[in-house]
This record gives sequence, C-alpha cells and structure tokens, in this order.
Amino acid sequence: MRKLLLYTLIASFALMVACTEEHEHTAPAIMPQDSVAMMVTYGVNTLISDSGVIKYRIVSEQWEVNQNVNPSRWIFEKGLFLEQFDLAMHVQSYIQCDTAYYYDVEKLWKLRGRVRILTKNGLRFSSEELFWDEKKHLIYSNKYSHLITQDKELHGNRFVSDEKMTKYSVKYTRGYFDKGDLGNAKNNNNKQQSDSARMSGRQPAVPRRTNH
Repeated sequence: MRKLLLYTLIASFALMVACTEEHEHTAPAIMPQDSVAMMVTYGVNTLISDSGVIKYRIVSEQWEVNQNVNPSRWIFEKGLFLEQFDLAMHVQSYIQCDTAYYYDVEKLWKLRGRVRILTKNGLRFSSEELFWDEKKHLIYSNKYSHLITQDKELHGNRFVSDEKMTKYSVKYTRGYFDKGDLGNAKNNNNKQQSDSARMSGRQPAVPRRTNH
C-alpha cells in the first residue's frame, strides 16, 4: 500500500517513480474509529530512482492517509520536501512547505506555511500558501507571493501559473530592477524634460508655494 501511494505522490508532481530502499516506523495499532487514518508513517526519507539512476527524494516527518474524513485526504502536518537531482546528484528543483494536504478525489494539493519552490528554469517562488489543481493543470495563490528569475524580481497578491511554472502572471505587482537601470531611467527622463523646455523657449517649471 505504501509503495503504491509513493507512486501516486511522485506522479502527481510529474515525476516517474521506481522505489529503492525504504525505512519506516509504523504507529502502534489503535481501535477502529470513523475518523481513523488507514495509514500513518513516520520518518519518511526515500530516494527514488529512474532506470537505475537516483533522481528524486521525498522527506516528511509524518505522512497520514485518511479516507474516513470528508473529503478524503493525505496529510503532511509536519512538512513535506521533494527534490529532483541531475545525473551528477546536483539539485535541479525542489518543493517544500510546513504543511501539505492532498485531496485525492479532487486531485488538489494545498501547501501552507513557508512554501518554497525552485524550478529547473531557475525560478524561485515563495509564499505562505499555494494550491495545485491537477484536474485544471493550474497552480495558484491568493496570498502574498515573491518570484525571482534571472532578470527580474516580482511581488504580488495573486499568482496564477501552469503546472511547470513556465507561464505565469502576478497581479497587484511590484517589480524590482537593477539600481543602475533606475538611475539611467531617471536621468533620461530629466534630460527629456530639459530638452522639451528648450524647444519651447521656456525654462522648466519650478514648483512654488502659493499663499492663500
């Protein structure tokens, strides 16, 4: 059962799975109850290989699968960390958060608390909450989000992206650029104002205080 769930977990993150050595500690047996989880695993730290090459790692302090609650879900109350390696075992991408929920019927991931993502393209994303809708192939957040790419840095309160985070939009955006670029833009703007004033035969207007 646990191996099957590992396959589903990685597949949902667009990763191919082939399980390697696994070490787990199972919770003590408890009496059946309506809300009891069907599986609780502690100390998950699993390497995943593809064609004999280690490519992925899953780390979680506690993983609970509960189909007796509505809606049914997987619960990572103490955090979730997934990373992908290249052939030299360098980290290519990762996803981490303080808490994660996967609603298996809705095919919806909900990541909460210090959500951090690095993509293969070098995009770095951080927020306090992120949703991943597998049915709609959509990633989005209604919380303050921070994005850093090779050429820009963006802040916004509404983030929407495709599953690969290659096509995205940020609303209520604040952008940050190189300070030198801002200085050049300011100088160019002042020069344009001065040139316009000379062409009109007038000096640039100087703000004056008016007494009423």
